[in-house]
Order: sequence, then C-alpha cells, then structure tokens
Amino acid sequence: MSHRGFTHRGDISRNICLHSFTPKLLHSRKDGDISQKLLNSHNKSNQMNKDSKIYVAGHRGMVGSAIVRELQRQGYTHIITRTHAELDLCRQDQVEQFFAEERPEYVFLAAAKVGGIIANQSALADFMYDNMMLEMNVIHAAWKNGCKKLEFLGSSCIYPRLAPQPMPESCLLTSSLEPTNEAYALAKISGLKYCEYLNRQYGTDFISLMPTNLYGPNDNYHPEHSHVLPALIRRFHEAKEAGLQEVTCWGDGSPLREFLYVDDLANLCVFLMNNYSGNETVNAGTGKEITIKGLTELVAKTVGYEGAIKWDTTRPNGTPRKLLDVSKAKNLGWTYKTELEEGIRLAYSDFLSNPMRAER
Repeated sequence: MSHRGFTHRGDISRNICLHSFTPKLLHSRKDGDISQKLLNSHNKSNQMNKDSKIYVAGHRGMVGSAIVRELQRQGYTHIITRTHAELDLCRQDQVEQFFAEERPEYVFLAAAKVGGIIANQSALADFMYDNMMLEMNVIHAAWKNGCKKLEFLGSSCIYPRLAPQPMPESCLLTSSLEPTNEAYALAKISGLKYCEYLNRQYGTDFISLMPTNLYGPNDNYHPEHSHVLPALIRRFHEAKEAGLQEVTCWGDGSPLREFLYVDDLANLCVFLMNNYSGNETVNAGTGKEITIKGLTELVAKTVGYEGAIKWDTTRPNGTPRKLLDVSKAKNLGWTYKTELEEGIRLAYSDFLSNPMRAER
C-alpha cells in the first residue's frame, strides 16, 4: 500500500540550503572542513517543524515504515513517500525529477537492498550496484535541490571484522571488513562518506547513523533471506504448528549479539534529525547483548514451542561477539525503550498478522 496520500500538494516556499550562499565562510583554509561551531549553530536552525516537507525513502521496508509511524506519532503532517513502481531510486533521471518537483526539506534515506548471509554472498554485484546507485542518487539530488538536512541509515556491518568490542564509531576503516557482506558494507561506507564530503566541501547538514541488528513490524521472515531473529520466529512457529519434537540450530549458541526494536530506532532517527549535526556517524543500539542460545530459547518461549532445542556443533558459529558502543547516542540524550522479550512478543504478533511479510 502506498502512503502517497500523506503528500500535501500545496506549494511550500523553498528554504535555501546554507551551502548555496555562504560557501567561503564554511571552509577552513587549513583543511577544507567546516568548523564544528558553525555546524552546531546550523543544526539549531535545521530542526523540523510539524509542517516541514519530509521525504522518507524506503517507506515500505521495516525501517522506513517505522520512521513514518514515528513521524506521525510526533505530529508531523507533511510526509512524502513513493513506492518503487512510482520512483526507481536507482534511476538518476527519475530521482532528479522527483527532487526538482517536490523539493523536500528533510530526507530520511532508509531505502536499501538488504538480505542475510546467503543473499549477500550470492548477489555481490547486485548488492553493491543497487545500494550505491540509490544512495548516491538520493544524496546528490538532495544537495542539488537545497535540502535542509538528510539522514543516511547504514549498518553496523560497515565496521571491521576484528573491531574492538563494543565497537565505537571511530573504528570505521581501521582494518578489513567481514568478507561475507563486504559488497553491502562498501556501498554503505560510500554513502556515509559522501554525506561527510558534501558537509566538508559544500556546508551541507547531512548526517548518518549505524543501527545494530534490527527486528520488529514489517520484518522479512523468509527462511533463507532473513536475519537471525525473524528466521528463528518463523522456524519455531512452523515447528510448533507441525508438532515437531526437536529443532536443530547451527553452532553451539555461544556467539553474543545485540538487537534493537525498530520503533526505538525510528525514535532515534527523528531525535538525531532534530538534535545532531556532525561528520561522524552515530551508533544505534541498546548496549546489551545476549547469546544466540539465550535468544533461541527466548524466541521458542515467546512462540510457545515446547520441544527440544539441539545444537549442531559441526556448523560454524560466526563472529564471537558483535556489540555497538552506544555512549555517543546516550550522551546526546537518547536511550532505547523496548526490552528484547517484549520486542520479540510484538514481532511475533506482527509475523502472525502479516502473512505476506512471512512469504517475501
């Protein structure tokens, strides 16, 4: 279902972006960077009004739909969306025409081609091309058409495979990436860096944030293309329905992972749009971790599966630990709200009520 109805077609006066009239003031003669002082003062004037023209790219996905819900919850009334059939973000001509006609003041760039390990490994070129094309088209068109502020959503997979734990924002590009999702990570890093370079060269106010593992309404529950938590929800639900006596999981269950409910992420997205400016990304997570074994048992309990859970230790465990350092978001004044057990309950309810999501 398209949310095109959110768009109000009335003409809104265009607010010219700072870079269009003060480029020389914003450049440091030493290294070309904008001073943080100017960025901070610029941010205060860039807070969204309730009737600001806001474009959410990727509004049908898990993250984009959550951002739309959060904006509506907070009383924002002028939300612009387009389906893929209406606007192909990989087509530069279509994106440029859309921005020239609509001239959104604020952009949440939540559109992406995503998938689990199997999907990433089997479609390396597609993941790199589609993600780089859509993000570059949107970011460039936003700058070109005087967008006040853009927020780019990446992924924690951009951090090095052997990054320190918990992973701080500063560890980006300090060592090699995880090979299984390198193509996707490189595309996301490119988008993040393009935002930074536009800030430094032209004085834009484009920011980015890097979420940890996400779950919640509108997730992808496909048995092969989904991530671990939604995959477990589907697996234990089907085992319960089939009356299976046991379910076998890969590895020994020892790896530690962090999970953030997607509506909490959406709350942070809106918070950062109104309260943060800077070239460095912001991690989005809970700062809490759980073993895969603990997660598996929690999902089984929530779903109501009462059979045995076996572990195939001949299968790989994956990275032993993956946790984000969320102190930066906390210092800005934000913390998550939804605990994992409650979030899984809400996600399972969504799985049961959205059969199309379960089959995509």
